[in-house]
Amino acid sequence: MDLVIFLPLLIVLGAFMFFASRRQKKAMQATIDLHNSLQIGDRIHTTSGLEGTITAITDDNIDLEIAPGVVTTWMKLAVRDRIEDDLDDDYEDSDTASELTESPNNKD
Repeated sequence: MDLVIFLPLLIVLGAFMFFASRRQKKAMQATIDLHNSLQIGDRIHTTSGLEGTITAITDDNIDLEIAPGVVTTWMKLAVRDRIEDDLDDDYEDSDTASELTESPNNKD
């Protein structure tokens, strides 16, 4: 009787652990791939939230320029993600542009 109750619980627990470990392995592989693909000139975020440009790379460390002429050394493990170039600089908010050109107080 106890085996009938225990066996389904054991199967569900085993399945949960299997899928949780797969998700963790995928995340770990993505981090390893990121660290292996870093290049000089890449803009990155660190795990502490600092952003900067990579100026040098060794096996375990990177040199990060955080301000003009200010270079600090970080472990590669501290790199959280790469900053992708956005086109936000060219983005113009259409609502803001229309508010500037069409004022409700302008009566012709």
